[in-house]
Amino acid sequence: MTTENPPRSSIVKVVASSMVGTTVEWYDFFLYGVAAAAVFPAVFFPSDDPAVGTLLALGTFAIGFVARPVGGLVFGHFGDRIGRKKLLVLSLLMMGVATFAIGLLPGYASIGVAAPALLVLLRLVQGFALGGEWGGAVLLVSEHGDPARRGYWASWPQAGVPVGQLLANGLLALLAVFQPEEDFLSWGWRVPFLLSAVLVLVGLYIRLAVEESPVFKAAQRRAEAAAKAGEKESMPIVQVLRSYPREVLTAMGARFAENVSYYIFTIVVVTYVNSRFDVPSSFVLNAVLIGAAVHFVSIPLWGALSDRLGRRPVYLIGAVGVGVWAFVFFALIDTQSFALTALAVSVGLVLHGAMYGPQAAFLSELFGTKVRYSGVSIGYQLASIVAGGLAPLIAVALLQQFGTGYAIAVYVAACSVISIVAVAAYAETRHRDLTDDPAVSQPARP
Repeated sequence: MTTENPPRSSIVKVVASSMVGTTVEWYDFFLYGVAAAAVFPAVFFPSDDPAVGTLLALGTFAIGFVARPVGGLVFGHFGDRIGRKKLLVLSLLMMGVATFAIGLLPGYASIGVAAPALLVLLRLVQGFALGGEWGGAVLLVSEHGDPARRGYWASWPQAGVPVGQLLANGLLALLAVFQPEEDFLSWGWRVPFLLSAVLVLVGLYIRLAVEESPVFKAAQRRAEAAAKAGEKESMPIVQVLRSYPREVLTAMGARFAENVSYYIFTIVVVTYVNSRFDVPSSFVLNAVLIGAAVHFVSIPLWGALSDRLGRRPVYLIGAVGVGVWAFVFFALIDTQSFALTALAVSVGLVLHGAMYGPQAAFLSELFGTKVRYSGVSIGYQLASIVAGGLAPLIAVALLQQFGTGYAIAVYVAACSVISIVAVAAYAETRHRDLTDDPAVSQPARP
């Protein structure tokens, strides 16, 4: 059974809604990540040993990932019960309020240990909100769009990630260039956090104008009819764990190379360059800025290619690519050349895009409609804890232990092997009908 394809204007509106919300939320999230590497060690975690302050600041970055699966579970449950749109509005508000509050938070010098404690609390709110955002944003597009172009349309919310990073890194880089270091650490870094309030209002305006997913509406009508007939429905999380255990593991495994490589190429590189080379803070921020622009262009192109070739082959190109490129990446960074550093980040993010572009459609196609929000959120966010959440800490620890970026490259390559196995072992999904239950009607093996 298939649903009627919506007119182009409809899908464009849905894509704009999802992408704007994703851009705002990831702007907030990456703003924290960059600040954790470049600003927070001095403002919230002063220490005689700069490495200790950096590790503590990056530790708060990881704490946000712990809250993400909790947010995924809560938002996924209610998103599968009452709809995608309402939960997406709530997640946007939560992220915006937390980020604005961080911009107002006094530093350690003013209120002592209460400063890092409040920072951790606000970081948990950010992680909880982001845990519910991704699944709803990509599902709203996947369930609205033309099945033949699902990979392309569903990749656009993914493209909101580099746009958010462009905004976050761009503002921080601009402030770092035009402000003395003392002013930047004192108050300049707060400006981008406070500006998030404007972005949230824009995101809410667009998101509130979008209709609920027609696929979800149809599934909800069937569920209501079944309830009237006396059939009892299990909680979405119970149905996911009972009927889709392999799909959850596949989603988690697929995310390892994607998640780890991304934070190495965009967050860890800031710490790596600032701790090893005598260059201005704008050096690496500008390189990541260029890479984010290239990343934005590449994501929908890879998504469109996955509609023609399939999710698996495109995803595998990315997984293999980042595992190999990680070694080239650090060789180029070590030259201390801005052009080669920008090249290293850009190529790494293009290869990352080969995974991130088709990922939204791929994960959406793994689960049935009534548990899809829960399923994609659980698989996506659980991987975030052990993959992206720990990546900066593991990378910094490896750097301190071995004194070379190639140790980090080995770590990325090991994560690539996990993703290659997970994706290669599962069936191609691009022809699946989202109105069907893949656990019942589709084969799970290639």
